[in-house]
Amino acid sequence: MLKMSTEEILVRTVKLGKNFCLYFVDDDELECDALCKEKTLHRFLRNVNSQLLVVRPDLNLAAFEDVTDQEMRCGQGMHFTIHCYKTTTPSAGMPVAFSVRVEDKSYYMCCEKECGEMLVRFREGEVPKEMPGESNIIFFKRTFTSCCSGAFKFEYSLEEGMFLAFEQEGYLRKLILKKLSRKDEVDETMKITLSKLSQSEGLKLS
Repeated sequence: MLKMSTEEILVRTVKLGKNFCLYFVDDDELECDALCKEKTLHRFLRNVNSQLLVVRPDLNLAAFEDVTDQEMRCGQGMHFTIHCYKTTTPSAGMPVAFSVRVEDKSYYMCCEKECGEMLVRFREGEVPKEMPGESNIIFFKRTFTSCCSGAFKFEYSLEEGMFLAFEQEGYLRKLILKKLSRKDEVDETMKITLSKLSQSEGLKLS
């Protein structure tokens, strides 16, 4: 007579998502072994003063500046691609990465520690379609406030409470990482709107 074993075997179900990303189903929640790119957006980044973010790799500088409509149409270093990735934890915000083209070269935004300080840098290269769950190029896109759904703030994925912001330095408003003193603080220097230029309709927010 064949005796069946009573030992329990733990089985984890899997499924293939869009772009053939492998997902594992745990008891608690759905987790993904990697971030997979879902879509890309082409936008300008504006601060609370309606200035555009402009990247100048030759000067190792990114700052918000006053830009004319003509400069927007043909200007270098201000036409950003926002790479949006799938997430299994939407409450944390949408994972995004930023890249920009300057003189036919692509640069991606990242955060690096120099002399004990976290700095925003733009390095030459392409943003990958897939990456590990943790990366120094990933930011979490969140609505700025509940009553300001048209603006956003971007939290650095590797350090909770650190957001993209600007800091006045002489006549420049430089792009920096800034720490919130408390979670409910509203800091206008972190407020960023995304806009696109439509040939038929002019500048639109989205």
